[in-house]
Amino acid sequence: MAQTHILGYPRIGAQRELKKAQEAYWRGEIAQSELLQAGAEIRRGNWQAQRDAGLERVTVGDFAWYDQVLNHTLMFGAVPRRFSEGAADNKLDQYFRLARGRAPSGEPVAASAMTKWFDTNYHYLVPEFTAEQAFALDAEWLLAEVREAQQQGHRVKPVVIGPLTYLWLGRADGDALALLPKLLPCYQQLLQQLAAADVDWVQIDEPILGLDLPGEWRAAFAPGYAQLCAAAPSLKLLLATYFSPLRENLPLVFGLPVAGVHIDCVRAPEELPAALEALGAEQVLSVGVVNGRNIWRADLARWQAALQPLQQQLGERLWLSAGCSLLHCPVDLDTEQKLLPPQRQKLAYARQKLHELQQLQALLQNTAAVDKSAVSAPVDASATAGELADTWRPQRYVERAKRQRERLQLPPLPTTTIGSFPQTDLLRQTRRQFRSGELSEQDYLDHLRAEIAEAVRRQEILGLDVLVHGEAERNDMVEYFGEQLHGFVHTGNGWVQSYGSRCVKPPIIFGDISRAQPMTVEWSRYAQSLTKKPVKGMLTGPVTILNWSFPREDIPRSESCLQIAKALRQEVQDLEAAGIGIIQIDEPALREGVPLRESGHQGYFDWAVACFRYTCATVQAETQIHTHMCYSNFNAIMEAIVALDADVITIESARSDLRLLESFAGKQGGYPNEIGPGIYDIHSPNVPEREELVARLRKVAEVIPREKLWVNPDCGLKTRSWAEVGSALLNMVEAARTLRAELDVTESA
Repeated sequence: MAQTHILGYPRIGAQRELKKAQEAYWRGEIAQSELLQAGAEIRRGNWQAQRDAGLERVTVGDFAWYDQVLNHTLMFGAVPRRFSEGAADNKLDQYFRLARGRAPSGEPVAASAMTKWFDTNYHYLVPEFTAEQAFALDAEWLLAEVREAQQQGHRVKPVVIGPLTYLWLGRADGDALALLPKLLPCYQQLLQQLAAADVDWVQIDEPILGLDLPGEWRAAFAPGYAQLCAAAPSLKLLLATYFSPLRENLPLVFGLPVAGVHIDCVRAPEELPAALEALGAEQVLSVGVVNGRNIWRADLARWQAALQPLQQQLGERLWLSAGCSLLHCPVDLDTEQKLLPPQRQKLAYARQKLHELQQLQALLQNTAAVDKSAVSAPVDASATAGELADTWRPQRYVERAKRQRERLQLPPLPTTTIGSFPQTDLLRQTRRQFRSGELSEQDYLDHLRAEIAEAVRRQEILGLDVLVHGEAERNDMVEYFGEQLHGFVHTGNGWVQSYGSRCVKPPIIFGDISRAQPMTVEWSRYAQSLTKKPVKGMLTGPVTILNWSFPREDIPRSESCLQIAKALRQEVQDLEAAGIGIIQIDEPALREGVPLRESGHQGYFDWAVACFRYTCATVQAETQIHTHMCYSNFNAIMEAIVALDADVITIESARSDLRLLESFAGKQGGYPNEIGPGIYDIHSPNVPEREELVARLRKVAEVIPREKLWVNPDCGLKTRSWAEVGSALLNMVEAARTLRAELDVTESA
């Protein structure tokens, strides 16, 4: 009989218990023992849910206090020196210091860089490697969780990130692959310790096998895994791949001396026959057939038809799973109160997906003939090409820039923010009271206007050049627009971890999308009426709304994206008609939708970039279009970024020590329009000093022409306090003024 398991489970808790405990601990409101207890209760519930659904083994090691990659950085002793010198014995506090930016002394230091986990909206903390990097194993946290699960009566399957993927994900001074001989002994010791802990199977994740890997990285797998598999002969390794087709790496994967291989049949169902043919005589084949990244119920009849011959051929060597970890799904549909029965019956959260695997396992026991016509092909073709054929603005940037400068009259190095200001406890409480009916609509609107007026007042006092209204009315940059567009359904508890304690609640695209009425115009108009300085209209772009929602699976994503773009185009036109001279259309998720294989890049960018341009193609030359992007490998997508044709792009570069600027500096063509590199990190509670910001701006000014340089934080400020925001922005404005004066002196000399 086929067996069932999963690659990973959400760790936030059904009611976001982990977030609440983390933040209470950081504020000093609970002791570390209480935080540890909260984590133990979440793990207990996760394991019990897997056992209740009949899974043969529970997955251990997928829990993290902040990030699973950070778990491995501490496990292998790869802590950067700034966090380890003089470190106290408290390992959990050291762990949080890496994530949030604190030295052992308590002094602010740069937090570890964050970037996106492959093509998801989950952020991981980037390991930092030096040429002299040493590794040393300390796996007590993982071994403790193994013991914890065993004591609760579970058969366990620990999961670790594979050595090549871990090195690939890091940032190295030199060749990261050259560190593999130093790292492999730690993995060998780890496997030996797990074998000694009565573990029989270990899941080892190597998702980079779905990438276009350089030859030397591909060549490192066979000798590396020969070494690993020999370390603990009694231990069986399940090599897990996901997110992308294996293609040329498929023979390599199945040729490794591992006991089993997991393939993502949600992303690459076409590879199932080749995988079966390549499967070794004793190897397990784990097939990911439940979508770990969307919330629709699985087509179990389809998979019954496809897998029943494999069940008969492989028996217990066939394992059923989700395509990837369920980390990317909400936890439990049973906690939802807002959804209507016709909506609920089409959905499955993580807990329900466990039971789908159980149902599929039972279906495969039915040996009756199955109607193979039930096997549906993935939706692929697009009908959007004609409508997106010509989306460029009539005037080129050079002409637009001249007319925009005449209209806006901004100083050199204009200062601004990305859009949002702190969402205070009072503001959140007011929103809850309005939604529960405790507060009238008029009182709620009056409160929002007061918040906006206060945000404008603060910005004028700080001396910012281009203001924003602060987004007091918005719960989330995607959810807010989804709530006002036809075609979306919204959940009450559909939370998914984005990073650390940050969770988002993606809306669900349930039907065709259209705009019922203006969504942002009155808020922008009101803010502009309070000041003579320009106020940006703030929109989330069509690609980001798509990528940060749970999309439909019955039509191509490009069609949903164009529907969103049409709605936003109407909003842009209304903002311009209301006198808003700067409109920001954020696309932080542009990079996430890119297929991991280069062969799929152009097709994606053809429609994604065109949908962005479609939203603003009709505005006048005098209207300045901004966009914001973050956590991207900009080098890989620079051509697409240029093709967005935004007048100004702001980027998130502070955590990379401004290294991302190399993409924009012009050496490889660069970004031809205006750029606002984020000069300080808003995800850390550290407040940057003025001298620090001046030094960064000097560095930036060496590569970006003065007339094209903007000064801003690296992301929105909604998660920070007003005390932090006020000090940081004041220092930023003063740094910009200092550099203006220096540049004026240099130019006049």
